[in-house]
Amino acid sequence: MATEIEVTLADGRTCGVPEGATLAEVLHLVKPPKYRQVVAAKQNGKVVDLSAPAQPGDHVAFLSFDDEEGREVFRHSSTHIMAHAVQDLFAGAKITIGPPLAEGYYYDFDYKRPFTEADLEAIEQRMQEIIAADHPFVRQEVPRQEAIALFQARGETYKVEMLEQLAEDTVSLYREGDFVDLCRGPHVRSTGQIPAVKLLSVAGAYWRGDERNPMLQRIYGTSYPSAKQVREHLQRLEEAKKRDHRLLGRQLGLFLTDERAGAGLIYWLPKGATLRKVIERFWEDEHVRRGYQLVIIPHIARDVLFRTSGHYDYYRDNMYVLEIDSDEYVLKPMNCPGHILIYQSRRHSYRELPIKFAELGTVYRYERSGALHGMLRVRGFTQDDAHIFCTPEQVHEEIDKVLQFALEMLRTFGYENFQIELSVRDPEHPEKYAGSDAEWLMAERALGAGLDKLGIPAKRQEGEAVFYGPKIDIKMLDALGRGWQGPTIQFDFNLPKRFNITYVGSDSQEHHVVMIHRTTLGSMERFIGGLTEHYAGAFPTWLAPVQAKVLTITDRHIPAAQRVLDALLAAGVRAEGDFRNEKVSLKVREAQIEQVPYMFVLGDQEMAAGSVALRHRRAGHLGVFAVDAAIARLRQVIDCRTNSEEVTANQSDRT
Repeated sequence: MATEIEVTLADGRTCGVPEGATLAEVLHLVKPPKYRQVVAAKQNGKVVDLSAPAQPGDHVAFLSFDDEEGREVFRHSSTHIMAHAVQDLFAGAKITIGPPLAEGYYYDFDYKRPFTEADLEAIEQRMQEIIAADHPFVRQEVPRQEAIALFQARGETYKVEMLEQLAEDTVSLYREGDFVDLCRGPHVRSTGQIPAVKLLSVAGAYWRGDERNPMLQRIYGTSYPSAKQVREHLQRLEEAKKRDHRLLGRQLGLFLTDERAGAGLIYWLPKGATLRKVIERFWEDEHVRRGYQLVIIPHIARDVLFRTSGHYDYYRDNMYVLEIDSDEYVLKPMNCPGHILIYQSRRHSYRELPIKFAELGTVYRYERSGALHGMLRVRGFTQDDAHIFCTPEQVHEEIDKVLQFALEMLRTFGYENFQIELSVRDPEHPEKYAGSDAEWLMAERALGAGLDKLGIPAKRQEGEAVFYGPKIDIKMLDALGRGWQGPTIQFDFNLPKRFNITYVGSDSQEHHVVMIHRTTLGSMERFIGGLTEHYAGAFPTWLAPVQAKVLTITDRHIPAAQRVLDALLAAGVRAEGDFRNEKVSLKVREAQIEQVPYMFVLGDQEMAAGSVALRHRRAGHLGVFAVDAAIARLRQVIDCRTNSEEVTANQSDRT
């Protein structure tokens, strides 16, 4: 009788299985819910193939496409199938890397000519044939030198380059059919587990993201457990195209970029500047109300400031450096050193702390041209930055306040769903991080406790902390369920020591402050770009650059319309008049295209009665209202800062 070993399942059950059994055999024995959809396993916290052997005392969780890690395995396996298909169809195509993405995957190829739309169709068809063949994914561990010889013989120069840079003596390969790739894995059991694939596009990409390296061809695709899910994904992509902030930015007159000025630099057009100023004024008011002090620092500073902070050593390749009067200056990549100088301009007692400095500070960072993307990835951007200088005893309370503040800000702008990550040290390599174990333990507990108090689930990311402290990143999910990077909250043990930032304690001695870096929105450029896509350009009335338009039916209505426009402006409504000699239907349609929330229409009857016909961009005609009543109702909508599609059809206000 075979010896049994015991493993513990994700639901807490224990199970005896034969010694030497694979996790696939364990899966067959225990048959968890949806066991036919299982693609991989998590063995003692590590995602592995189902072919991995079970070990005594294992903790095993089975992963399906419904799990984030399961989706990564599913999509990563899809990249191998795509690379297999490309090499079957295009002799001489060399493979490089092919990672999974949030909603798909890509693989980069070196081939003698550009891939066409017809090529993508052929590759997709060949992928379906490979899937139908149901080739098993077979893991093989070999000496690194043996792998180098294998890929040299196959002419895979990029794989050879990667292997030569690895430190490991043994590497893993994966085979399916006659295709072989260098890969850490894990993968699904066989190609047949990926029934629905779709190739989406092809683009250029430099090898390792370096313009000095060869230009490759990046094929993007997606895959799902069913064809229906692929169709739904394609529908979401079509909707995302309509919401593209670059397209809407031009259409609505929000911003522009111009190569004559330089890539990655945003020029705010009048309507975009208005939108930004509305957000900034709200941001400033909310910060002052919460005890923050507003500061402003220069855009450049001597390099010594950033050498002291450590940014010069860590971020030199991402900084713009200037020579002025034989000194080196830096276009600031961060605001924190400047805020530190302001704090250090005089001594502080523990009785004054916490001190909170806030600034809408523009910073500059070098981004490769290929990475630039509208307002989402730029070279100059404005952070809604703040730095809190506090005592260790104040940390928990300040973290709680910052978290609540950040979520309140996002909800005000219409975001209700979030993804939150708590980035902490790699426990195996504490030597990579500044600060003592006690400081890190205090900081991680403070961040975790703040999240727990608000009942917010967070994904713990071990090894993802910055070197100077742990952090929280909040991503807001938009109307399409996409995550946008927003607030971040970071502890810093590094700068207080580098700059000797202190306060005088109750013992009359100098003590280092605890420094908290935080944003509540992120960068203004990225936030507004995301907000544009979230609302598809139809900003809530309180944010809309133009909140109302006054439309005339004929020229004789212009004097009355001008009085309505003047009244709107006097009431603090951002309003414009369209008094052109055009059909009112055209004016209404153009106002709707411009996403103006409300239209005040005047004809003979309205002019005679001192009223307006009120229209909403979505609901259409709302009725005829007295001018003062219509403005008061609109003012109420604006002041409430509601983010729904508002209407003002209150019968008692009608004439």
